[in-house]
Amino acid sequence: MPVAGAASRDWHPDSFWYEPWGSSGVHKGIDIFAHKGTAVISTTTGLVLYQGEIAKGGKVILVLGPKWRLHYFSHLSRIAVSSFTAVRAGEVIGAVGDSGNAKGKPPHLHYSIVRLIPAPWAIDSSSQGYKKMFYIDPGNYLAGK
Repeated sequence: MPVAGAASRDWHPDSFWYEPWGSSGVHKGIDIFAHKGTAVISTTTGLVLYQGEIAKGGKVILVLGPKWRLHYFSHLSRIAVSSFTAVRAGEVIGAVGDSGNAKGKPPHLHYSIVRLIPAPWAIDSSSQGYKKMFYIDPGNYLAGK
């Protein structure tokens, strides 16, 4: 679980690949709601490829994990890791916030998982369905499915 003390009740199970979703078109992850400053925990052992700030995501961390999967954590209030350092599953890497396009909304962590090697069987009929072959439903991942 990427947010300390969170459980599956803290995000909507149908929010992954929900559309329409603002300027992004489709919601490519899940939003886990928690109090601002709650610890964000790495869900994987891997290498921090990037930590910094981007327009929509605000303060973000990108971790390369096993199977060439990118784990993306965004809208953080603070970042507790450096780029090009190793992290372990369960390690605190940041804190829940409302940075980026989440400003003024309830604090939450946006969590996405992206495959670097696409899965053509995951294509669906939505307007951006071809992109879905690159994304893993984080809710299923967290549930061990």
